[in-house]
Amino acid sequence: MRLTTRTNLAMRTLMFCAVNSDRIVRKHEIAEACNASENHLAQVVNTLAQRGFVETQRGRSGGLRLAREMDSIGVGEVLRTFEASLPFVECFDADTNSCPLANACRFRDALEAGVEAFYSAMDRHTLGDMVRDNGALEHLLHMSGQPRVSLCGSPARKRSDESSAQPATTPAE
Repeated sequence: MRLTTRTNLAMRTLMFCAVNSDRIVRKHEIAEACNASENHLAQVVNTLAQRGFVETQRGRSGGLRLAREMDSIGVGEVLRTFEASLPFVECFDADTNSCPLANACRFRDALEAGVEAFYSAMDRHTLGDMVRDNGALEHLLHMSGQPRVSLCGSPARKRSDESSAQPATTPAE
């Protein structure tokens, strides 16, 4: 089983918003942190907003944030939002199925049970489960310039890319 890029990006976006729940985040910040195209991300954010996972704010100070508490956002719900319209195999879609074995195939039944077991397992997890007490994720996704908690719970040190940024000096002419 393989999730689509959109589904993966949807979960990354929601985790980014959850880690930075104290502020409105911008699309370009998510794209940079999650290694994604802003255009692709825009489509994902649109679906997340339409389905009530995030709320968006337009304008100069715009961006997005979680529309619900992270414990009320089920992982299975998010995955179904992005995956449900795509049949796992051809025979799952009665309108386009052209498999000559469809009426006698037990493999379809086994696949259907497997997919249902996958979603059942995902339904037992929330966005909060993915984010809460996950110092490594927070370290990767928390916006710089904002207070962070280190992986060990003590005050976080600056990232190497933040501490090595020195203002450029030019020789006097």
